Amino acid sequence: MKTFKIGLLPKIIIAIVCGVLFGMFLPGEVVRVFLTFNGIFSQFLGFLIPLLILGLVAPAISDIGQGAGKMLIATTALAYFATVTSGLLSYAVSELTFPSLIDTQTTAASLATTEAMAPFFTVEIPAPMNVMTALVLAFTLGLTTATMQSVALKNVMKDFMQVIIKTINVAIIPLLPIYIFGIFLNMAYTGDAARVLTVFVKIIGVIFVMHIFLLIFQYCVAGAFVGKNPFRLLGRMLPAYFTALGTQSSAATIPVTLRQTIANGVNKSIAGFVIPLCATIHMSGSVMKIVACAMALMMMQHISYDFVTVIGFILMLAISIVAAPGVPGGAIMASLGVLASILGFTEADQALMIALYIAMDSFGTACNVTGDGSLALLIDKWFGGKDKSEK
Repeated sequence: MKTFKIGLLPKIIIAIVCGVLFGMFLPGEVVRVFLTFNGIFSQFLGFLIPLLILGLVAPAISDIGQGAGKMLIATTALAYFATVTSGLLSYAVSELTFPSLIDTQTTAASLATTEAMAPFFTVEIPAPMNVMTALVLAFTLGLTTATMQSVALKNVMKDFMQVIIKTINVAIIPLLPIYIFGIFLNMAYTGDAARVLTVFVKIIGVIFVMHIFLLIFQYCVAGAFVGKNPFRLLGRMLPAYFTALGTQSSAATIPVTLRQTIANGVNKSIAGFVIPLCATIHMSGSVMKIVACAMALMMMQHISYDFVTVIGFILMLAISIVAAPGVPGGAIMASLGVLASILGFTEADQALMIALYIAMDSFGTACNVTGDGSLALLIDKWFGGKDKSEK
């Protein structure tokens, strides 16, 4: 008999609703129980973040480096440029629209903790290394492994990647709803929940509109280069978009994305090279969401930032979420280290980021994979008539 399973997004929604409702009448001592759990969970999450970056980024760079060639370099550079551009667009739109949507005068109070409410006890779990060390080590191991063609080291990295993914699937993802419940339970108890949820709804609406605009822009650029109607090109990619909405996985959508990209006139061999690669390295939709959510939280809490800081954050973010695991919320999990190290986000801020991101996870994935087809059109334009031996 087939068992019924509730997806992560419904669990997060249930956790938020229950947290808001229960926070209105549960006594403070019960709230402190969940604050204690959240404190331990956030410490474990902080411990895991550098290992997550090392375990995911190093094998991805090793795999990318093995195919060294002009098409590989062009595709990687184009995907990175598109991802960073979407982050900059998100930053610009956030600066223009969020101040009018967020009442900064009434949201400066802490969103997740107060002086009057504290956990029963705390457990310190120091991270084995800082985020920058993990990122540099991941690049060093990935690039040298690709250059040395070391099968043994590559297998070790892939095994370690499986350990990290297993930990996320078994220990992090199942406990996230409880963590989110605790955050919103405390916010409801302290009176911040209604204000935060109102802002959440507004931010989600703006991000959805940005996703649509980004896809139209990407296909207008690609259509101009290949001399085809951009809206017809985008229309043919809709099956991939809706498949990604259901699967929430770029990797699971590859067959559909590949089929529709070929239907748009891209050479089969080029599509077969670009689409699987971009499913890993092209994260325009995800970066757009993360930047917008981060901007919203910084404005809500009066966290100071400047253009240079945000640029650095976007550049590092586009690297850190390479090869985010094929689980719902993988990109936000991989970005927590950068959020903490560059923007100074606390554990509570990161929890709110997780809740906001997962609420839109499928839309970001759909934007990522649909945009892959536009990049394939450009690569086909540049390399379609060239000797395939160059690849």
